Parts: sequence; C-alpha cells; structure tokens
Amino acid sequence: MSFFRQSDFVGGARSCQAQEDLDRLIESIHQELLPHLEMESPNPLNPVVVYRVPEPWQLLGTGNYAGVFYHSDYGDLVVKIYATGRLGWEEELEVYRRLVSHPSFSECFYAENNFLILKRLYGVTLYDCMHRGLKIPKQVIKDIDRALEYARSCGLYPHDVHGRNVMMSEERGLVVDVSDFLQEEPCLAWQDLKKAYYLLYLPLFSWHRLRVPYPILDLVRSSYRLFRRVFDRR
Repeated sequence: MSFFRQSDFVGGARSCQAQEDLDRLIESIHQELLPHLEMESPNPLNPVVVYRVPEPWQLLGTGNYAGVFYHSDYGDLVVKIYATGRLGWEEELEVYRRLVSHPSFSECFYAENNFLILKRLYGVTLYDCMHRGLKIPKQVIKDIDRALEYARSCGLYPHDVHGRNVMMSEERGLVVDVSDFLQEEPCLAWQDLKKAYYLLYLPLFSWHRLRVPYPILDLVRSSYRLFRRVFDRR
C-alpha cells in the first residue's frame, strides 16, 4: 500500500490542529466510509453510480471514474474515491503535486490507494448555472483561462475542461476536476465552451433568467460529444 501526505512536497504548513483533524478524517474513512460504501462505474463515459453512503457521510458529486464525499465534521475537506476497477488516482495526485497551490484549484492533503483528500471548493458548476438561470459573468471565464495557463506553466495539459468541471464562486472561476491533466493529446472542450459562451450565451442567454432543464443540457452534452468524436476523425 502506498500513501502520501501534503508535507511530502509543500513543506507541511498545516497547523497541528488541522493535522489532527486530518488524522481523524483518515480514520473515519477507513472505519466508516470505505467498508460500507456501495459504488460502481458501469460505463466509463457516464458518472459512477452510488447506491449507498454510510452516515454521517454524504455524497457531494460524481464523475465518470469517482465519487466525492464529505463528512459534516470536516466541512472544508472532501474525499474523492475512485470506483473499483477505475485507474487514475496516482495520475491525479501527480497533477496536484505540480499545481502545489493556486486559488482556482483544489489542493491535495493526503492520498492512499484509490482515494484522495482534497480542499473543498464551494460554488456552482457552469452546467448547474445554466439549469438554475444564474448569470455567468466574463470574469469567471477569464479566471478559468488564467488557471489553465498556470497549469500549462506547471507542465500540465488541461484536458476535459467542460461545464461540469468548472465552477462559479462569488462571480469568480474555479476548476474542479484536474484528473486528466497529464493527457498530452489536444482537447478542445474548453475552447469550444468559450466559443459557445461568447457567441451564444452572452448575446442570447445572459440577459434572461432562462432555466434550462437538465434533459436539454444532457442532450446538448451528448450531441457535442458525438459531434467532436465524428469531427476529430476527419
């Protein structure tokens, strides 16, 4: 079994109290969460399915390979657990090693086989902003652009940056998911999203509190993936 603490690469700046809280959280993960969590990833192109989360743990969100959970006693930390059979936690850890600390990204405080303990980011994904009719200011897009440029300066390759992987928090932009930032092949997801923002969202949607139903958002998402898959083959 391999594991890592943040002090392995950032000098262990956490206070003694914070370290004690982290140790208790790790104990709770092993004793309460992992033994009773029921989760699977039946399709790598769709979010994982979570069937059971033991109390007092709660599900915060899901991705294609992992689920994110939090404990009410440790509200500023989350645990990202990869589903059985899904690889990637070591690659994600390496991404956080390179990013170290940046206001638009989370941080990794601890990692062990198949799970990472991360700083919790508060906000609303751009995907959910469209569903809730929340206005997305230009500053959010600019912040995410700067964050991705910073990631490139760290030797990373921003990949799979789409509406569910970026958030708005107090009208500033955050990048939630960095798990694919070691993939070197080109990815146009963020560039395409930006085009849609400036060409469609700003002139047509930003002036209205239009709430887009999830089925329509899902249809747009699946149609885009199909379009990009076909177009990239040419």
